[in-house]
Amino acid sequence: MNRVLDGMRVVEGSAFVAVPLAGMTLAQMGAEVIRFDRIEGGLDAGRWPLAPSGQSLFWAGLNKGKKSVAVDMRSPEGKELVTRIITAPGRDAGQFLTNLRVRGWMDYETLSQYRRDLIMVTLMGDREGRPQVDYTVNPALGIPDMTGPEGYDAPVANALPAWDLMAGNLVVSSLLAAERHRLRHGEGQEVELALKDVAAATLGHLGMIGDAVVNGHAREKSGNALYGAYGQDFTCACGGRVMVIGLTGRQWSGLVKVTGSGAEMEKLAKRAKRDLRDEGVRWELRHEITEILRPWFAARRIADFGPEFDKRGLTWSVFRTVPEAVAQDPDLSEANPMFSQLDQPGLGRFPVPGFPGDFSAKPRIKPQPAPQLGQHTEEVLGDVARLTDTEIAQLHDKGVVQSPGYTARSAA
Repeated sequence: MNRVLDGMRVVEGSAFVAVPLAGMTLAQMGAEVIRFDRIEGGLDAGRWPLAPSGQSLFWAGLNKGKKSVAVDMRSPEGKELVTRIITAPGRDAGQFLTNLRVRGWMDYETLSQYRRDLIMVTLMGDREGRPQVDYTVNPALGIPDMTGPEGYDAPVANALPAWDLMAGNLVVSSLLAAERHRLRHGEGQEVELALKDVAAATLGHLGMIGDAVVNGHAREKSGNALYGAYGQDFTCACGGRVMVIGLTGRQWSGLVKVTGSGAEMEKLAKRAKRDLRDEGVRWELRHEITEILRPWFAARRIADFGPEFDKRGLTWSVFRTVPEAVAQDPDLSEANPMFSQLDQPGLGRFPVPGFPGDFSAKPRIKPQPAPQLGQHTEEVLGDVARLTDTEIAQLHDKGVVQSPGYTARSAA
């Protein structure tokens, strides 16, 4: 976390991954991010993984450093409050992120009537406004068809929500670009993004659409091999598994030298009448290359060759489970300045990441935990919506808003 966006206020109404990630990223760069949820909790309030207490580690992870307002958005008073918070005055305010747009209330046409320079970034499922998630976008665009073991017939889904993660960061980029435009021209605007468009654009950028059209064939599954070059996993004498990469010329020559396989690689090249310095040729001959290298790894423990691989700057990695990575990899510990150990009520104590970037003008600040539901309701209603203490108390008493502090005082 840092303070490079100190003074900026962003309001977030969201669920799932992309937009919560965007708000959290802005919060970790110093923006004041106000998240509003239903009184009973948002759609993600109980999403897995869960701590032993039953509280959501997912929700806590994507809402670090935000302020939380709990409000009954079904009531006219609740809708008015949310509108006031989103459109509150201030040179660095009036910025709204959502993937829960509601026409006739929580949309740009309606909200911009209250603040003409409003910036609103809306993430949709697809460009027609239909709902989508990674697990539906990927099949539609052909990703599972090229994922999985070589020769395996069925599609294979991916555990990583890649398009959500990319879309979340594009939401951040879009907001900052729109804010720059507003600072220069005084104009607000709505920016619309679609999860499926983010995925489709990426396929185009990586040449996959061109490949399908120009070459007219589907990319086949290739297991753990690195498409278009050489990269492969190997089981070692200790039972561990490693991934080694020979993408660039330097990576390839280093791998051949350390494994002492130069003579056999030369024989393969002569036999195939191909030049293994070409990464595409290494891809085409990947099975033959792997058969040359496999016995070398099978005869050695990772501890035997790992230090030498590191010394020579090879590109490689050990396969781990997440618990193994947490226990063994210092990049997931406080040895990495990005991480801090946090005690979080109801969740436990574990390493929590801050913003991955390091700004030279602003020192790192430790990450802040996610708020309790409604933790900042009174603060936001007073400071942002400009309500009096009496008005806030009346809203609590009517059940329009909720906050843990108010409940505790009422019960006392």
